[in-house]
Amino acid sequence: MLGWWLPSAGLDWQPDLAAAEPWRAFSAAFVHWSPLHLGVNLLAAAVVGAFGAAAQLPRSQAVAWLAAWPLAQVGLLLKPDLAHYGGLSGVLHAGVAIVCLWLLLQGHGARRAVGAAVALGLLIKLGTESPWGPALQRSEEFDIAVAPIAHATGAAAGLLCGGVALVASKWFRR
Repeated sequence: MLGWWLPSAGLDWQPDLAAAEPWRAFSAAFVHWSPLHLGVNLLAAAVVGAFGAAAQLPRSQAVAWLAAWPLAQVGLLLKPDLAHYGGLSGVLHAGVAIVCLWLLLQGHGARRAVGAAVALGLLIKLGTESPWGPALQRSEEFDIAVAPIAHATGAAAGLLCGGVALVASKWFRR
């Protein structure tokens, strides 16, 4: 919400400024291009947070989500034609991937099945969005163009950081 009143030009992800202004890897999540964009991201953040709480993620996985935040944006360098990016969707996809990985590797029974079902849904969603297609894609559901690559890089960053956190937590328990 705080980013709504700040000038987006100083916060949004811009690949040409990635090295000179690295804070944009964090601040881009606070930029929203329309009230609908902001509302959907806030609702999705509540859903992802509830998913993580229901999965009873440990603190290490929350730290993994924080680490995935800038990596989700840095992954956008794969699409240099994406000149500007703002929003939370990459970070949110990272959170979903982290919860799914946790449930798949640490859950049992129904919890593991939920992780598998949500992971399958995430993979199908990512595949149907054509993240390797045009950088910006029009969507009938939104009043802005969507950058599906952000969803894919977010999910990849979540898997990477969630996996590292799992390995590190097992290693440090020794």
